[in-house]
Amino acid sequence: MNEWVNDALLAVLDFVQSVDPVARTLLAGIGIFLETSILIGLIVPGDTIVLVAATGVQNPVQYVALLVTVVLGALGGESVGFALGRFFGPRIRHSRLGRRIGERNWERAANYVDRRGGIAVFVSRFLPVLHSLVPVTVGMSNMPYRRFIAWTTPACVLWALLYVTFGSVAAVSYREIAGTVRYAGYLFVGAIVLFAIGIVVVKKLLERAEARHWERPGDGDATTTESPEQ
Repeated sequence: MNEWVNDALLAVLDFVQSVDPVARTLLAGIGIFLETSILIGLIVPGDTIVLVAATGVQNPVQYVALLVTVVLGALGGESVGFALGRFFGPRIRHSRLGRRIGERNWERAANYVDRRGGIAVFVSRFLPVLHSLVPVTVGMSNMPYRRFIAWTTPACVLWALLYVTFGSVAAVSYREIAGTVRYAGYLFVGAIVLFAIGIVVVKKLLERAEARHWERPGDGDATTTESPEQ
């Protein structure tokens, strides 16, 4: 059973690694670009694509190339969301697809940006739903693009570092111990599961903190908020 698990995992990793590095890197960049674009991020699992692509990294050059491509893809997607919000925001919000997102989610994003300003942009990169709605919501606000990009860039870099580093290190570590450690396959799967659980827990904690802030009445004073125009 242990050998079967190891063979299966190695076969998957070998398949990912066999994909042309340039194609694999571009695919990850496109995936995260779509994931961070308005509304598309609700259906495209960009984080999964990046994590899988990271397991194919074979050297420092590929690691850096993937990291840079993912960051640029994320920034490109969020910039598209911002531009759509600036030029077509109300029409998108009231479109058929926008109505399916739910007015409550739109209000939640708008209120979060209004109360938290740049901090909302940074934190939203790590929150489900909001990571797709906040860029277009900011585009509809008074926040200039240079301020938006200044807040979202470090968030995208941190996010990319987390996923690319974990995926590449986990795969390399597994290959090194697969032939010597009996339960290497289970350790690898366990590490992936723990990583996924950790991501979910952090997102839930951030989401709850954001929800408490959103629902707190009279929280718009200058001591606790940051104007999007600053």
